[in-house]
Amino acid sequence: QSQLVESGGGLVQPGGSLRLSCKVSEFTLTYYAIGWFRQAPGKEREGVSCISSSGDNTYYSDSVKGRFTISRDNARNTVYLQMNSLKPEDTAVYSCAALRTGYYNTRIPKGEHDYTTWGQGTQVTVSS
Repeated sequence: QSQLVESGGGLVQPGGSLRLSCKVSEFTLTYYAIGWFRQAPGKEREGVSCISSSGDNTYYSDSVKGRFTISRDNARNTVYLQMNSLKPEDTAVYSCAALRTGYYNTRIPKGEHDYTTWGQGTQVTVSS
């Protein structure tokens, strides 16, 4: 059983919204930073957003800043990625990843090679 399970992907029209979820099992979110990454066909994986184990430090790539919001619900052991004003170039497989950074730590790893545990991904397609 995967420790990270993504959900919420699908087909949406340009300008629409989706909320992705990353459900964590077998470890406690308050010890882990979580990142969202995406990979479009024929392109390299790109870091989209990440949130610290403390929950109060976040990062967004320039391509999604102002449109996407990352958040976490420690009680549900789930991290969310709210995606608004979606564009066709947002089409990709979105994956979440985890790195143990310590209890309520403010560190936000931005590189994919920093992360040790990955989910399987969920497809997001933005098309009319």
